[in-house]
Amino acid sequence: MSENMETGASVSNGSGAVGAGYEKEEGNLSPEDLSEMLAAGTKEVHEKAENTQFVKDFLRGRIRKELFKLGAVALYHTYTAMEEEIERNKDHSQFAPLYFPAELHRHEALARDLEYFYGPDWKSKISCSQATQQYVDRIHQVGQEDPVLLVAHAYTRYMGDLSGGQVLRKVAQRALKLPPTGEGLEFYQFDAIHSAKAFKQLYRSRMNELDLDVATKKKLVEEAVKAFHFNMEVFEELEEIGKTIQEDVQDAGMSVHGETGGDISKCPYYAAKMAASGGTAYFGQLVMAALRHPTGQVLFATWFAALAGLAAWYLM
Repeated sequence: MSENMETGASVSNGSGAVGAGYEKEEGNLSPEDLSEMLAAGTKEVHEKAENTQFVKDFLRGRIRKELFKLGAVALYHTYTAMEEEIERNKDHSQFAPLYFPAELHRHEALARDLEYFYGPDWKSKISCSQATQQYVDRIHQVGQEDPVLLVAHAYTRYMGDLSGGQVLRKVAQRALKLPPTGEGLEFYQFDAIHSAKAFKQLYRSRMNELDLDVATKKKLVEEAVKAFHFNMEVFEELEEIGKTIQEDVQDAGMSVHGETGGDISKCPYYAAKMAASGGTAYFGQLVMAALRHPTGQVLFATWFAALAGLAAWYLM
């Protein structure tokens, strides 16, 4: 990704160049645009995902450290499946405009993160959980039977990854005492994207310009809702696993906002929730509690990568 994105010049996506069409103003969006239909159609399930016990617990800072690594394992299997199907369908007319492998693909970065946490033989130490496998199976199914539905999965995941990922990377780096060179957190680093905001605008514009009829757009909204449910099932599975892990759990202590400079309004998840609900003091207290303790920061940083997919439209 070059600096041209900032000025409206062309940018490569691996299959050609894009002109200034991505500069479409937010105010020109219509309810029939796919991005708008996705936002409206997934609002309810988004709110349900926010209220799963797993999410509420980690917002209170009550976590199990081992879940950080298990979360990365789930993400690795999910992105490996999605990117296999994207590669299979990169020339499909209803997906090709959204093919940005250099900018977006995550499975190789996740593999490096897992090698850091589990060692050189990491592949022999991980397995795909039941809930993750169901998610993976659905991705393969749509990739092989109805590739246009990959748009819903790609949008849900990648746009979330770009929403607040850099702040969370720094929070996790500090909480886990990881090397400043980024080992263990490469998932969060998009080296080929210089402006997340501009890239998300480009991506939404490309998506809205896909030649899709209303029926297909509705199918994509339904598929995005399914993606939310798959994420919730992974959250619930991790919650159950957490109950079996014997590890000290502490609630939040002294306030540490780190990269937010003490301003909770700069927290990406806080911004997502406030945009969705109009703002509540209670939720602000929960987010502050999650960020006060290093272990709370760890799980917050890890699963925001997954949860951000659920909150993505409110951050864009």
